[in-house]
Amino acid sequence: MDQEAKRRELEELRQRVRQLEEELAGPGAEPPWPPQSYYVAYHVLAGCVLGMFGAMASLLFNVVGSLLVGQHPLYLIQVYLTFPLKESGLRATGGLVLAIGCCLYLATGMLFGIPFHIVLSRWFAQAAWLTRFGVVSVLGVGLWLVNFYGILSWLQPLLFGKAWIVEEIPWWVAALTHLVFGWTMLLVQPLGTFVPYRLDGEAR
Repeated sequence: MDQEAKRRELEELRQRVRQLEEELAGPGAEPPWPPQSYYVAYHVLAGCVLGMFGAMASLLFNVVGSLLVGQHPLYLIQVYLTFPLKESGLRATGGLVLAIGCCLYLATGMLFGIPFHIVLSRWFAQAAWLTRFGVVSVLGVGLWLVNFYGILSWLQPLLFGKAWIVEEIPWWVAALTHLVFGWTMLLVQPLGTFVPYRLDGEAR
């Protein structure tokens, strides 16, 4: 086979490759990997997982604080249990009831972890550490204000007759609890960095 015939065959093969690539990129084709834009589904899941760490840290902060002032170590959970149990939640000492309360607290932290992680990973991924610290602090204080004074201050009295959560938890304890949550989210946020999986051949 002479050189000209080889060139023609090579051009035909290239044309065939281009045709196959166009067909693969058409309707019904699998989305490109890794995603070319912000991978929302991944960061939502990562926010849930990291939010659980934030909730555990804030709960531990309250356990230590309660022990230091002579209260039940899970007094925070008892207060939050007043939402479904009213005043009897303050006297809850059963292991199962408190365990359920802790699970609900962690689940709430997982939910709140989503916006924290998305804000950090999408808009402040390359920001300086102090900037990110300020962001999570503002988010933590904002979350406290919305939770306590935007929702619970009127919703719990409306449903159960009294705002036990707002009245029983000092404002500075509530604010610090939300700040500890936010600061923990900042510390564990690198664990939620998206690193696309590649096969060895793809990496080369």
